[in-house]
Amino acid sequence: MYEHRTHPLLSRKAFARRVWHHFVATQLVVAAALGIGMAGYHFLAGLAWIDALLNASMILGGMGPVDPVRTPAGKLFASFYALFCGLVLIGVASALVAPFMHRMIHRFHLPER
Repeated sequence: MYEHRTHPLLSRKAFARRVWHHFVATQLVVAAALGIGMAGYHFLAGLAWIDALLNASMILGGMGPVDPVRTPAGKLFASFYALFCGLVLIGVASALVAPFMHRMIHRFHLPER
């Protein structure tokens, strides 16, 4: 996926394209996670779609739930969704930082000029 340490550093244009692809991929992951959360809160916790969106957004953003969940299935979903969102946050942050870290480390391995 990335160039080998013996290859030259990417051009700024190619690097910007790589960063853009990472950004788009992470936004798709966030959208999918938000959709999962909305569906779970709507169908398992019995919340209206707008309340399901609010709860899923707040959990995904790390803020915590807004509406209390009253059904056992909803409570199980909410707990697993919270754990899932923590992993999504770590994955998205890593994917966004990865191109910059790789470029920095790759620059260290370039031969002296």
